[in-house]
Amino acid sequence: MISLVLGGNKSGKSAFALDLLEESPEPCLFVATGKAMDLDFRRQILDHKQDRGPALPVLESGPDLPDILGTITKGYGAVLIDSLDFWLFSCIPDESEDQPVERLLDVLRVWQGPDLILVSCEIGLGPLPAGREARFFVRRLGRLNQAVARLADQVFLVCAGLPLTLKKG
Repeated sequence: MISLVLGGNKSGKSAFALDLLEESPEPCLFVATGKAMDLDFRRQILDHKQDRGPALPVLESGPDLPDILGTITKGYGAVLIDSLDFWLFSCIPDESEDQPVERLLDVLRVWQGPDLILVSCEIGLGPLPAGREARFFVRRLGRLNQAVARLADQVFLVCAGLPLTLKKG
């Protein structure tokens, strides 16, 4: 089963995704895609680590997320990937516009591994950014979220810590 958890910044989406992970058969795996580039984000990552607890194994991913997922076929009850927006951001300097997204979608289309929980920022709820690079990223992430939502068995939107079911399969 593939689950997609969407929400804005600080919406509670990661906490909800962890709740889904805790309901899954063990052992579970956490795949972190965010890299600390400043002190504030480093603190946020530390807070997330404390929320997860020390027993949950963690893999760190950059643009190689599709390759990592390709190696996870058995041995886990569920895998949580937090988050697609940071993964997509990590792909920008390295590859062409759609290549990493298509590789990820190819993996998801044939996914036969453990339950997969994907977290992503729902970025399209605010005004369109003025900067060209920001607009480019917003459009790419919006397309990625839509494509993953089509492939997912269930989709949730988390607002103010409350999950709304958008798709239940």
